[in-house]
Amino acid sequence: MPLLEINNLQLDFRAGATSLRAVDGLSLSLEAGETVCLVGESGCGKSVTALSIARLVPTPPAHYAGGEILLNGDDVLKMTPAELRRIRGGVVGYVFQEPGASLNPVLHVGQQIKEALKLHRPGQATDAEIIRLLKLVKIPAPESRIKDYPFQMSGGMQQRGMLAMALASEPKLLVADEPTTALDVTIQAQILDLLRDLKQRLGMAILLITHNLGIVGDMADRVAVMYAGQIVELAPAAELLCRPLHPYTKALMASVPKLSGGAQRLTVIPGHVPRLGDFPPGCRFAPRCPLAKPECSNAIPELVEVEPQRWVRCPFWK
Repeated sequence: MPLLEINNLQLDFRAGATSLRAVDGLSLSLEAGETVCLVGESGCGKSVTALSIARLVPTPPAHYAGGEILLNGDDVLKMTPAELRRIRGGVVGYVFQEPGASLNPVLHVGQQIKEALKLHRPGQATDAEIIRLLKLVKIPAPESRIKDYPFQMSGGMQQRGMLAMALASEPKLLVADEPTTALDVTIQAQILDLLRDLKQRLGMAILLITHNLGIVGDMADRVAVMYAGQIVELAPAAELLCRPLHPYTKALMASVPKLSGGAQRLTVIPGHVPRLGDFPPGCRFAPRCPLAKPECSNAIPELVEVEPQRWVRCPFWK
């Protein structure tokens, strides 16, 4: 049984009589100890999908219109508030982008870690355990840092503090939503190295949300490419990076700067991700797709397994 199994998830945002679908028929699974990267441009629905795993999207305005989210076989969409409190942190831990905006500025970082311990491991809510967690995420001199406020830490140290909070409840799944945003390149590499190390030591599964394909090859076992609320390609990371099949995945790969070949203009994807409620008929990528044909506007293509373990939402992928 997969640790996480999302089946045909449909999530709407309602404004009065208007209902806008942000996640449309998404299916994705994650095995224990596996790392899956969910990639795509801003506005594709990655973060909403990640937050839905523990039902953190406020309802209203959100409405779960269909599907199921199974954690160890239990459907999150049918859980009571008490059951949700148990899995939030206890089963699924989150690390959000821009840690400076996620940490409470008026509480010591140690206090914020202790809150998670009190809720999920009350017997371990001690300074010694907080220091152990800070050491685990490689914060130097944790005995003194335990009393630091977030503003006294650099962006990289703040992100490590967020990781310590997420790990305090010993989750089985860590959802890292753009964990390297707003960090310089050197610190980004350190955070990614830390995630790899923690996964190996603790045996966690990781769902990594990113728009940066440059980090996928180092981190992912599998990659799910998302566009306009739908998964358009799903494949083992090595195969997808070597041979992308969907036109959108190919366009994303082409837009990554190359270190060889000298200076050249970057390839861009024309247009932009359609807004909720403005999805085109048929294939949602068709207006931006260089391979689009008239029939692409007739119906939404299905996500089909075109090769072993390779799923593509495009009949013209060859």
